[in-house]
Amino acid sequence: MRKESFLWLALASSFLVLLFILVPLLRMVSAPSLAALRATIIDPEVLRSLWLSLYTGISAALICFVFGTPLAWLLARSEFRGKRVVEAIVDLPIVIPHPVVGIALLGLVGKNFWFGRLLHEFGLRLVGNPLGIIMVMTFVGLPFYLQSAKEGFASVPPRLEHVARSLGASMFTTFFTVTFPLARRAILSGIIMCCARAISEFGAVVIIAYHPMIAPVLMFERFQSYGLKYSQPVAVWLIVVCLLLFVSLRLVGRGPERTRSGGAR
Repeated sequence: MRKESFLWLALASSFLVLLFILVPLLRMVSAPSLAALRATIIDPEVLRSLWLSLYTGISAALICFVFGTPLAWLLARSEFRGKRVVEAIVDLPIVIPHPVVGIALLGLVGKNFWFGRLLHEFGLRLVGNPLGIIMVMTFVGLPFYLQSAKEGFASVPPRLEHVARSLGASMFTTFFTVTFPLARRAILSGIIMCCARAISEFGAVVIIAYHPMIAPVLMFERFQSYGLKYSQPVAVWLIVVCLLLFVSLRLVGRGPERTRSGGAR
């Protein structure tokens, strides 16, 4: 009887959680008319903002992939003094309020700091520029990529790497022929998660680059200027983009089980 009561409690709680997530989204998706959605998706300003969101989000994810993969491997494979501190630093962008992130990065690349002045002298303008948007998106998306890639590397049995090394393979060769292929599904999932998180960023981006407008900034600008009627269609199309990314993530997650260390005898 107690087990049945707990089961019903779990089902009721799960139902409430799903309603809490779905009802506001379904209400927003169903609010704009089809005509408004068609007019929005052919609006050049909306198309530019959606393309800018995709372009900068994918660019940030690729940067996280290139520079974050070695760190993810190191965290998965090595034990060293201060490792927990490094992991805490990596996770900081998740817990820091995003306007604080924007202000911190602005203080770094603005003209009032020597690094910002140096960039300006070399013709690299990050404030009000897509490069600045990519910088912000990389900052907020990096923890999501690192966590997924680290779990992927940790799931690869070390004995397989030891076998490759014993046969004369270098660490570089072992990584690209054994470790990386076996962890590729988690790495790809991390890239998609990073990209989705980057595309959804608003608070930090609006401080670094209000213009050119990515989709969340355009949606906010239209809400402030015209209200729900003109901001909701933009939000719907942004949801569609994010939904496609997460469907891709789920498809990537499907597939054969990765090799496990339990097979060792």
